[in-house]
Amino acid sequence: MDERLADRVYEIAAELFAMLSAPTRLRIVCALMAGERNVGQLVGQLEVSQPNISQHLNMLYRAGVLAKRRTGSQIYYRVEHEQVRDLCLTLLDGMPADLQPPKRPRATKEA
Repeated sequence: MDERLADRVYEIAAELFAMLSAPTRLRIVCALMAGERNVGQLVGQLEVSQPNISQHLNMLYRAGVLAKRRTGSQIYYRVEHEQVRDLCLTLLDGMPADLQPPKRPRATKEA
């Protein structure tokens, strides 16, 4: 592969990983893997505020991760590329079920 082309592939991959690095955006993409949803459905499913969901959807759409279609006053979002779906499936399938984030030490009060 041409070195310039390889560099561009790495840049695109890094941009995608950066876009999916926010937990809410990753949750949105994973929710949309089951099929397209509108904002209200995502709010109910993910229990995240409507403004927050809308902001993340807009970012994902502008980055080309999601596509959308309008039906009346509703906008439905879906995962645009099969590669994004495959990446998320690989991540979720490879994640141990008992994986826990590192515990933070509790702050102690000094007497």
